[in-house]
Amino acid sequence: MTLHAELASHFAEASDSSDFATGLSLLEHQGLISVTGGDADKFLQGQITCDLRELDQTHSSLGARCNPKGRMQSSFRIWRTTDGMLLSLARELVAPQLADLGKYAALYRQCQLADQSDAWTGFGLWGEQAEQALTTAGFQPPAEDNSVSRAGDSVALRLPGAAYAIWTPIAEAAALLQTLSAHASPVSANQWQLRQIQSGIGQVTGPTLEAFIPQMLNLQHLGGVSFRKGCYTGQEIIARMQYLGKLKRRMYRLLMAGDAPPKAGTEVFDRDSGKAVGDVVIAARGHKAVELLAVLQKDAAQLATLSLGATDGPLLTLSELPYEQTLAAAEAE
Repeated sequence: MTLHAELASHFAEASDSSDFATGLSLLEHQGLISVTGGDADKFLQGQITCDLRELDQTHSSLGARCNPKGRMQSSFRIWRTTDGMLLSLARELVAPQLADLGKYAALYRQCQLADQSDAWTGFGLWGEQAEQALTTAGFQPPAEDNSVSRAGDSVALRLPGAAYAIWTPIAEAAALLQTLSAHASPVSANQWQLRQIQSGIGQVTGPTLEAFIPQMLNLQHLGGVSFRKGCYTGQEIIARMQYLGKLKRRMYRLLMAGDAPPKAGTEVFDRDSGKAVGDVVIAARGHKAVELLAVLQKDAAQLATLSLGATDGPLLTLSELPYEQTLAAAEAE
């Protein structure tokens, strides 16, 4: 049995219930890309939406990589390592992103790209004893969102909503898992996805490849887009939307009765008009309902006639993002 299989077996019967004080989830759906070498910053700065000049060893950042039309080919969280950077993104996008990035990295003599998904293991941790679990594992719990703590070669990234993404080399994963499990219950990846939804953090996946510009996933509000860094692929379209255009679609949080989360990319309809008015970003089973993030036409978001998948599909109810009020206030300026 491989090391990854052994780790997965620990979560084989992980609870999908919300009845736990502290949750620990295996982030199998996430992959890693490393960018290393003396030209790593110069190369990547021209490829992504966040500003690497503002990224130090103590912070991580959300970001995106876009096509020339500003459509996201991936969204990710990035942090620095001793010899470069790591980006965590949807696992199914690692290979196509590496292939595309490689075309441009070849122009830089000191820049190497690699798929690190099998060399590292990610855990999601949150709840009452999360900080105690981190302390026991040798971390100084990060105090602020986007801050980073290190313990040896392992890294703990503080996310919105007092959750932590912990990445460790695969050889050290079993020992770390044992330590964390003394304070946390193994729970399903669905519970981690639910936590992300409730924190208002969307992600580009295979079905939504090139479907959204960064502002549609509220990345400008979450610190994932810099409007001062200068040129990068898609920058002209993204900046024009910010300063000259009017964003007609953005991400909202929605609830739906039932226990079957829709797939990313599923359309949202207005029953009255019969028209599609949005697309699902991510979804998960909640305690009382399915929760999802979806990019909707802003003038349709308040409708009571939204349904999933078809005009006669399940009804959707608008819920609130944790940053909804500040985002709405920024839009009104």
